[in-house]
Amino acid sequence: MSALVPFNELSRMAEAMARSQLFGMKTPDQVIALMLVAQANNQHPAAAARDYDIIQGRPSKKAEAMLRDFIDAGGSVQWHALDNTKADATFRHPQGGSIRIDWDMQRATAAGLSSKDMYKKWPRQMLRARCISEGVRTIYPVATGGMYTPEEVQDIPAAPTFTVAQPALPNAQPEQGIEESRYQEIKAALDGAQSMDEMQAIWEGLTKHERHCTADLKDAAKDRLSQEAA
Repeated sequence: MSALVPFNELSRMAEAMARSQLFGMKTPDQVIALMLVAQANNQHPAAAARDYDIIQGRPSKKAEAMLRDFIDAGGSVQWHALDNTKADATFRHPQGGSIRIDWDMQRATAAGLSSKDMYKKWPRQMLRARCISEGVRTIYPVATGGMYTPEEVQDIPAAPTFTVAQPALPNAQPEQGIEESRYQEIKAALDGAQSMDEMQAIWEGLTKHERHCTADLKDAAKDRLSQEAA
């Protein structure tokens, strides 16, 4: 069992790791979160950089780490096929029995995965990760740490966002402009103002909506009167 590392030391380690930008974790908070997960699994906190990833804001455990922890816990794996078209293996563990898992491109296509860039560039690695995750999760789920592999996480659709509609206020007026004739009338009045007080009086005589639609005219009149006063 790894000795517990005090939180203040974790913080310094996390800041250094985040600054390095070597492990895909961008903030100290992300690093600390994974370090705490590693420490809860009796690992040194630095194992967070080796075994875990942050993908699209979600924590994930690398397939190699899952398989290593599975084997370290007494499990075994026998590969029957591992190429660009298929990953096929039997997973065994004294506590979970055995199961044969296979992932091929036909299955990936049915899951809507084969069209993704990573499956086109690295099909063997992607199929292998899927096979390991499903096999280990089925026989000895402790080794997954309750997470999915980075390859799986990047295929999880982003959570939908919802906008809550605001209820309309009683007698609320729709957002719209004013008629051109009224706009020109207000413009003429403001252009003809001879002082700031006169301009303000004209402005205060407008409705709130008219003031909203002609704020540019007031600013122009204010600038003109300031220049004339200077």
